[in-house]
Amino acid sequence: MFNIVGRTFILLLTIVPKTSTYGAIRTSQSTYVFHMDNSKVAALDRSLGDTKRWYEAIMDSIVDSTSFSSSSHAAAAAAAAGNIDDQEEETQPLPRLLYVYETVISGFAAKLSPKKVESLKAMDGFLYATPDDMLSLHTTHSPHFLGVQNGKGLWEAPNLASDVIVGIVDTGIWPEHVSFSDAATGMSPVPARWKGRCEKGTKLSPSDCNKKLIGAKAFFKGYEAVAGRINETIDYRSARDSIGHRTHTASTAAGNVVAGASLFGMAKGVAGGMSYTARIAAYKVCWQAGYASSDILAAIDQAIADGVDVLSLSLGGSSKPYHSDNMAIATLGAVQKGIFVSCSAGNSGPSASTVANSAPWIMTVAASYLDRSFLTIVKLGNNQVFRGASLYHGRRPGTKNLPLVYGKTASAHDDQGAVYCINGSLNPKLVKGKIVICERGMNGRTEKGEQVKMAGGVGMLLLNMEDEGEEVLADPHILPATSLGAMAAKVIKNYVNITKKLVALIVFEGTVYGSPAPVMAAFSSRGPSSIGPDVIKPDVTAPGMNILAAWPPTVSSTWLKSDKRSVSFNIISGTSMSCPHVSGLAALLKSVHPDWSPAAIKSALMTTSYTVNNIRSPISDAKNFNTFEPATPLAFGSGHVDPERASDPGLVYDITNSDYLKYLCTLNYTSSQIDLLARRSYRCPSKGHLQSSDLNYPSFALNFDCGTANITMEYKRIVTNVGAPTSRYRVKTCQPDGVLMIVRPKVLNFSKLG
Repeated sequence: MFNIVGRTFILLLTIVPKTSTYGAIRTSQSTYVFHMDNSKVAALDRSLGDTKRWYEAIMDSIVDSTSFSSSSHAAAAAAAAGNIDDQEEETQPLPRLLYVYETVISGFAAKLSPKKVESLKAMDGFLYATPDDMLSLHTTHSPHFLGVQNGKGLWEAPNLASDVIVGIVDTGIWPEHVSFSDAATGMSPVPARWKGRCEKGTKLSPSDCNKKLIGAKAFFKGYEAVAGRINETIDYRSARDSIGHRTHTASTAAGNVVAGASLFGMAKGVAGGMSYTARIAAYKVCWQAGYASSDILAAIDQAIADGVDVLSLSLGGSSKPYHSDNMAIATLGAVQKGIFVSCSAGNSGPSASTVANSAPWIMTVAASYLDRSFLTIVKLGNNQVFRGASLYHGRRPGTKNLPLVYGKTASAHDDQGAVYCINGSLNPKLVKGKIVICERGMNGRTEKGEQVKMAGGVGMLLLNMEDEGEEVLADPHILPATSLGAMAAKVIKNYVNITKKLVALIVFEGTVYGSPAPVMAAFSSRGPSSIGPDVIKPDVTAPGMNILAAWPPTVSSTWLKSDKRSVSFNIISGTSMSCPHVSGLAALLKSVHPDWSPAAIKSALMTTSYTVNNIRSPISDAKNFNTFEPATPLAFGSGHVDPERASDPGLVYDITNSDYLKYLCTLNYTSSQIDLLARRSYRCPSKGHLQSSDLNYPSFALNFDCGTANITMEYKRIVTNVGAPTSRYRVKTCQPDGVLMIVRPKVLNFSKLG
């Protein structure tokens, strides 16, 4: 029991972003996900055959009940009567059944008009209909930095000899990559429990799968319902990866150990996934113009039916209540079936309340730096020196100062456009043979370098804006270029204003080790959650800055069409990169402790995490590089993951499926909204006072009312012994100013496991 006595704390203001849905697109038909009561669906008349045929019959019934007319006379009469909505309804194409969901949720996705949505609400067993969402995408040194070693601890042979299956929902996969080969690995046959397959599609056949990559399937019906048929000249209408994101994340989680991996010779070493002997199943839901939540639901539904043990999703959308968040609904269904789910926190930091995927059953992962950087030195003509970052590899500019141009001194016709080096803004006569200063914004970072090179420039200084702070991102530029922080940008722009003869020199130092780390990435999304501030989110942080992993050879490292360089590994940054680290670690823990629940694995990773860096100072925040202020739990959650400690946490905070439903009862949801998440009719307990803080979570979020002089809050937790049968634990507390914490009991004694 935890009694907390304190005075008034901080009032945290949160902003809920607008929900982006297909309903906002100006079409008369949209895609909706229909959630059904599982028990009612099971009891319905199945005389037509399976569930899909039953839903198809429902689609037919709403078509039969509507008078469709192609008569222009009838349409004109409707318009003349002012009944425009009805006229549009009359001339709509037939409703389309896209998916049937039977595993993580019960229901289906269909494209149809709002009027027909209303008619379907009368179905027996109907719970809720949610509009389809469009979401967005959110390593050689990582294992060493995380403290795992070949032949020891988690990477001992017995712990690796498992058949754990990691399902990755993303942009597809490049099956021929050495990271996914089963050649010469001695892998055992595919587990008999596996029910998935390698689905044939554009440039992909069943033979592309093997004992390592055991499944690959694409989901695009929801996407095509809005964006039209996939253009197979620029994308693969199959699970093959045309973007690179998924190939990268899959190899980070469970890719083979590959010697000599690097990007242009940088970050060179042995690359391997966190759980490098695990099996991989690829589910492609992301396409060139985005991805739809109906496709993601279908992929998750299929993955669980196939038999995955861990789900990794480096994607997400805007925060919304759990009952209207299809990702939250589907992942709750997955966790209820014993599947660990890891999601990226998002890349909208350092602003507060930007964290995505914040449902308490999801492991929400923030991003932080390794102790490795790709250093550049920039020296101005006045001898001022700055440190930057770059992955440029190629002919170096030498040790001679070069002329420097910026804005109007580089402009073709628009000074403002030239400031950002946008397409066509640079004057080749002014730029040729010079280094160009470009500010971030309006177009991509490597795209700016492309514009400089096309105009005849020989180098680029890429400057952060003030709100981007001192975090510099390393990019594989196509010309000598480097990123610089906001403080350097201010000094350089002042140099431009007061100096007539502008010159600069860029020196590329390459791969450098030994930086203080971890450091929280400024781009990593922050809490508190705007949806559930009673739970601290994100949960943990893991390496997400400058991560080297597998890459399709047909996709350039810069994503520029003019960049014809082919690479097998690429270095990119984001919470998309930190998420699969934790997914792979969860797979390792699952292999060591097959009886642990998803909540137990999550608890082990959270309670054993650390909050100091490699020089024993508090983890700092890149948004505060100039002040060196420590990061907070709203940035890193419980701390940075420590895999070896997580394998033996001693105690875990476990959570049952019933616990999650009771938690939902505290959120002021309607009974139908709770039924939607429960997938059945669920009645909240009438006895006892439920509060959100009762959820047996491994961390506490204390929300004090502003203006209260003194307040006492009581929290209860249950711990389960998974360590030594006979063990003793004594509590230690570190109290914030103005808070008195009392813990009862102070000592826990165990005489057996469990």
